[in-house]
Amino acid sequence: MSTTMTTTNQNVSRNPERSTETNGTAQRATYQPRFDIWEGDDELVLYGDLPGVDSDDLDVNFENRQLTVHGKVKHCRDEEGYLFSEYGVGDFQRAFTIGEAINGEAISAELHNGVLTLRLPKSEHAKPRRIEVQVR
Repeated sequence: MSTTMTTTNQNVSRNPERSTETNGTAQRATYQPRFDIWEGDDELVLYGDLPGVDSDDLDVNFENRQLTVHGKVKHCRDEEGYLFSEYGVGDFQRAFTIGEAINGEAISAELHNGVLTLRLPKSEHAKPRRIEVQVR
Protein backbone atom coordinates (compact mmCIF):
# COMPACT_ATOMS: atom_id res chain seq x y z
CA MET A 1 0.00 0.00 0.00
CA SER A 2 1.36 3.38 -0.89
CA THR A 3 0.81 6.39 1.33
CA THR A 4 0.46 9.83 -0.22
CA MET A 5 3.37 12.15 0.52
CA THR A 6 4.78 15.17 -1.22
CA THR A 7 7.89 17.11 -0.35
CA THR A 8 8.85 20.74 -0.66
CA ASN A 9 12.45 21.92 -0.75
CA GLN A 10 12.61 25.45 0.57
CA ASN A 11 16.09 26.71 -0.13
CA VAL A 12 17.72 29.65 -1.86
CA SER A 13 20.59 27.84 -3.56
CA ARG A 14 22.19 24.42 -3.85
CA ASN A 15 25.57 26.06 -3.20
CA PRO A 16 25.57 26.74 0.56
CA GLU A 17 28.57 29.05 0.39
CA ARG A 18 27.05 31.40 -2.21
CA SER A 19 25.37 34.56 -1.04
CA THR A 20 22.44 36.21 -2.77
CA GLU A 21 21.51 39.84 -2.69
CA THR A 22 18.01 41.02 -1.82
CA ASN A 23 17.21 44.74 -1.71
CA GLY A 24 20.91 45.56 -1.39
CA THR A 25 21.36 43.23 1.59
CA ALA A 26 23.53 40.12 1.26
CA GLN A 27 21.84 36.97 2.52
CA ARG A 28 23.46 33.62 3.09
CA ALA A 29 22.00 30.77 1.06
CA THR A 30 20.29 27.98 2.97
CA TYR A 31 21.55 24.44 3.39
CA GLN A 32 19.54 21.66 1.70
CA PRO A 33 19.58 18.37 3.67
CA ARG A 34 18.79 15.11 1.91
CA PHE A 35 16.02 12.76 3.06
CA ASP A 36 15.26 9.13 2.26
CA ILE A 37 11.68 7.93 2.69
CA TRP A 38 10.91 4.28 3.37
CA GLU A 39 7.43 2.74 3.56
CA GLY A 40 6.56 -0.45 5.42
CA ASP A 41 3.21 -2.03 6.25
CA ASP A 42 2.98 -0.22 9.61
CA GLU A 43 4.83 3.06 9.12
CA LEU A 44 6.68 5.56 6.98
CA VAL A 45 10.24 6.32 8.05
CA LEU A 46 12.14 9.42 6.95
CA TYR A 47 15.92 9.46 7.28
CA GLY A 48 17.43 12.95 7.16
CA ASP A 49 21.13 13.51 6.56
CA LEU A 50 21.93 16.25 9.10
CA PRO A 51 25.66 16.13 9.93
CA GLY A 52 26.70 18.79 12.38
CA VAL A 53 23.15 19.64 13.50
CA ASP A 54 22.68 19.93 17.23
CA SER A 55 19.29 18.85 18.61
CA ASP A 56 18.92 22.34 20.14
CA ASP A 57 19.09 23.79 16.59
CA LEU A 58 16.42 21.42 15.23
CA ASP A 59 12.64 21.91 15.20
CA VAL A 60 10.18 19.28 13.93
CA ASN A 61 6.46 20.15 13.69
CA PHE A 62 3.33 18.38 12.42
CA GLU A 63 0.27 20.51 11.75
CA ASN A 64 -2.57 20.26 9.21
CA ARG A 65 -1.01 17.18 7.56
CA GLN A 66 2.27 19.12 7.06
CA LEU A 67 5.50 17.74 8.59
CA THR A 68 8.14 20.48 8.77
CA VAL A 69 11.80 20.06 9.69
CA HIS A 70 13.65 23.33 10.36
CA GLY A 71 17.16 23.74 11.66
CA LYS A 72 20.60 25.23 11.38
CA VAL A 73 23.96 23.72 10.46
CA LYS A 74 26.93 25.61 11.89
CA HIS A 75 30.54 25.51 10.72
CA CYS A 76 32.39 22.77 12.58
CA ARG A 77 35.36 25.16 12.91
CA ASP A 78 35.72 28.91 12.63
CA GLU A 79 35.82 30.16 9.05
CA GLU A 80 39.46 31.19 9.24
CA GLY A 81 42.00 28.82 7.69
CA TYR A 82 39.73 26.91 5.30
CA LEU A 83 41.38 26.06 1.99
CA PHE A 84 38.26 24.40 0.61
CA SER A 85 34.82 23.64 2.05
CA GLU A 86 32.02 21.43 0.71
CA TYR A 87 30.32 20.92 4.04
CA GLY A 88 26.81 22.42 3.91
CA VAL A 89 26.04 25.11 6.48
CA GLY A 90 23.19 27.52 7.09
CA ASP A 91 19.49 27.45 7.87
CA PHE A 92 17.32 24.79 6.31
CA GLN A 93 13.66 23.86 6.09
CA ARG A 94 12.04 20.81 4.54
CA ALA A 95 8.29 20.30 4.38
CA PHE A 96 6.45 17.06 3.69
CA THR A 97 2.71 16.91 3.07
CA ILE A 98 1.45 13.71 4.66
CA GLY A 99 -1.67 11.80 3.59
CA GLU A 100 -4.53 10.97 5.92
CA ALA A 101 -3.18 7.46 6.55
CA ILE A 102 -0.67 8.65 9.19
CA ASN A 103 -1.40 8.77 12.93
CA GLY A 104 -0.11 12.28 13.69
CA GLU A 105 -0.28 11.75 17.47
CA ALA A 106 2.27 8.91 17.34
CA ILE A 107 5.03 10.54 15.21
CA SER A 108 8.47 10.25 16.81
CA ALA A 109 11.87 11.77 16.05
CA GLU A 110 15.42 10.72 16.94
CA LEU A 111 18.76 12.32 16.07
CA HIS A 112 21.74 9.93 16.21
CA ASN A 113 25.18 10.32 14.60
CA GLY A 114 23.97 13.06 12.24
CA VAL A 115 20.91 11.15 11.01
CA LEU A 116 17.41 12.33 11.89
CA THR A 117 14.95 9.42 11.94
CA LEU A 118 11.27 10.35 11.81
CA ARG A 119 8.80 7.50 12.36
CA LEU A 120 5.27 8.10 11.08
CA PRO A 121 3.01 5.22 12.14
CA LYS A 122 0.08 4.45 9.88
CA SER A 123 -3.47 4.61 11.20
CA GLU A 124 -5.05 1.22 11.82
CA HIS A 125 -7.51 1.68 8.94
CA ALA A 126 -4.60 2.29 6.53
CA LYS A 127 -2.61 -0.83 7.40
CA PRO A 128 -2.90 -3.78 5.03
CA ARG A 129 -4.93 -6.66 6.35
CA ARG A 130 -5.85 -10.10 5.18
CA ILE A 131 -9.49 -10.63 4.27
CA GLU A 132 -10.85 -14.04 5.19
CA VAL A 133 -12.77 -15.73 2.38
CA GLN A 134 -16.00 -17.38 3.54
CA VAL A 135 -16.85 -20.82 2.18
CA ARG A 136 -20.56 -21.55 1.60
